[in-house]
Amino acid sequence: MKLQQLNYDLTVCKVQSVSDINFENDFYFIGRTDEEISLVCESAKTPKNTTERDDGWKAFRISGILDFSLIGILSNISQILAANKIGIFAVSTFNTDYILVKKKNFSQAIDALKSAGYEIE
Repeated sequence: MKLQQLNYDLTVCKVQSVSDINFENDFYFIGRTDEEISLVCESAKTPKNTTERDDGWKAFRISGILDFSLIGILSNISQILAANKIGIFAVSTFNTDYILVKKKNFSQAIDALKSAGYEIE
């Protein structure tokens, strides 16, 4: 399976309102529940008025479009990284999954996944 590195430094944060988000940005992911609005975005384009913010993330995505019948892809990746004591923050879209790891652990994560047979682009 192929994984593609993203060239963004990312931030995970919370905002008060979706109106705080610039929908013209190339990369962002919004999660909204009855308790919060979470945002993953390029660090350089993080809204000024976040209520909480955690910088220092890098990411890769699973290449291609994943069929919903596929089972265990994210679980396998997270197990490999957990075995190497690397925490993750995962987000999923209709097409694929994105796995974020802290920037300081990114090279180690790539090495661990390569050792497990993943091709990293």
